[in-house]
Amino acid sequence: MSSLVARLPLVPASFFGIVLGVIGLGSTWRIAHQLWTLPSAIGEGLMALGILIWAAVLLFFVLKWIVSAEAARAEALHPVQCCYVGLAGVSTMLVGVAVQPYQHIAALCIYFVGLVFTLGFALWRTGHLWRGGRDPAASTPVLYLPTVAGSFVTAIGAGALGFPDWGKLAFGSGLFSWLAVESVLLHRLYTSEPLAPGIRPALGIQLAPATVGALAYLSVSEGPPDMVVYALIGYGLLQLLLLVRLLPWILEQPVSAGYWGFTFGLTALAGSLLRMVLRGDTGPAATMAPIVFGAVNLIMAALMLRTLWLLVAGKILPPVVAASAPKTAT
Repeated sequence: MSSLVARLPLVPASFFGIVLGVIGLGSTWRIAHQLWTLPSAIGEGLMALGILIWAAVLLFFVLKWIVSAEAARAEALHPVQCCYVGLAGVSTMLVGVAVQPYQHIAALCIYFVGLVFTLGFALWRTGHLWRGGRDPAASTPVLYLPTVAGSFVTAIGAGALGFPDWGKLAFGSGLFSWLAVESVLLHRLYTSEPLAPGIRPALGIQLAPATVGALAYLSVSEGPPDMVVYALIGYGLLQLLLLVRLLPWILEQPVSAGYWGFTFGLTALAGSLLRMVLRGDTGPAATMAPIVFGAVNLIMAALMLRTLWLLVAGKILPPVVAASAPKTAT
């Protein structure tokens, strides 16, 4: 038994980000099926793949707390890696959204479990942050994950499950949390030491608040796209251009599972544009939607293949984190 425990892979919570990317792409294909009658099997297959990945990562995440509690606590207390723990709940809510077309009650139950975990973790982690005493070097875009990602995905799920008014409350929570956290992050990026190469891929998360926020807004609103969603998409496009400009600097860290941090923002951008067209947009969104959809699929395919290669080569797991080491790779 002890030898089995020793061989158990210590899967980091950041791997829940893979679930966000795969289910996000599946959701985009669902919209593409409605809009362009593309094969529905692709979107549903991606949803099924995302659920399987979620189940595997969740199993190893729970086992880590059972058989290697010290490593699990170190991750939960780490100044950077801790925020990824919130993705356990966020990804669970997305699984509920994926299940919704097939079983409404099951989808509600899964979503509710994810919601409770997401809210509980966000309150616990933010409560620690409010106490101060934080090293500025540990402030990276992962700070968005507990409150901003959690709130926006709560809104997306509430809209999909038939509770858009509750989703509007979650959208407001995510919006103002985003504005507050972004001011802290930009001050750190502008005035402190450059990000270490190992955590630069976390900058990909910078794309997510605006684009996931746009998707959340569309999920809890009706009618033709308005100024709010255009503004969110516009800021998201600016973030994307900045990330492209910084890509050579970010790529000083070889492509690893940490680069999945880019994917939820990218798939949300594609999904938001498609949903805008579905709701009657004939302007910039209609022009950009097929281009962005194609580009995002190519990027996702490349990252999936790279991740599969890392898995087969036994190189997918990052080094085990220590609670006092803020510069560990993501």
